[in-house]
Amino acid sequence: MRIFPQTRAGNIRLAFLLVVLLIMFGRAYAWPFYWYLSYHPQEGDLIFQSLPKIDIVEAIEGVSGSPYSHCGVVVSRQGKWRVNEALVTVHDTPLFEWIARGRGARFCVYRLKPEFGVHIPALLKALEKYQGRPYDARYRLDDESIYCSELIFKAFKDASGIELGKLMKLGEMNWKPYAKTIMEFEGADPPLDRLMITPGHLAQAEQLVSVFTNGL
Repeated sequence: MRIFPQTRAGNIRLAFLLVVLLIMFGRAYAWPFYWYLSYHPQEGDLIFQSLPKIDIVEAIEGVSGSPYSHCGVVVSRQGKWRVNEALVTVHDTPLFEWIARGRGARFCVYRLKPEFGVHIPALLKALEKYQGRPYDARYRLDDESIYCSELIFKAFKDASGIELGKLMKLGEMNWKPYAKTIMEFEGADPPLDRLMITPGHLAQAEQLVSVFTNGL
């Protein structure tokens, strides 16, 4: 069976196709790979990104007044860096894949201050009980389903007894421009008294310090 073209014209077409594919690959992965190499992870780092724009992403960012629509915890599994996150379910995602998925491959990393870093082993352990749970697009604080910043908030509280960031009621934030989206996911009027921890308010926790950003 012939795999490669047998004529000069065929070889030229194949070479042209390969060049196009390399260009496409470079555009998609060059910057994510650069930022992947630029960041020096530690277990327990909290990593934040903007997801590709869809209604719920725009609502999360707009309601909280933050560019952060998603976050997770950096973990090491068998010598490989991954991000434990709540997206579809609570699970691990390879760090490079996580970075490349974000809008423009932009992300920020926050690290626990040394006096709170002692809780990282317990934090990693506390994450285990939430694995496999479904994602909660309604942003409730129950344990049946869970959203990204809730995962971190609860796991750290389980590990240390300390609350990271500030719980906010929906009605205290910029919910009105996104009322239609909220109602679609809620199936009812916006729950203005519902307490939630958004990625943006989690990142403002006094126990954290920013250690990396590439412009987000």
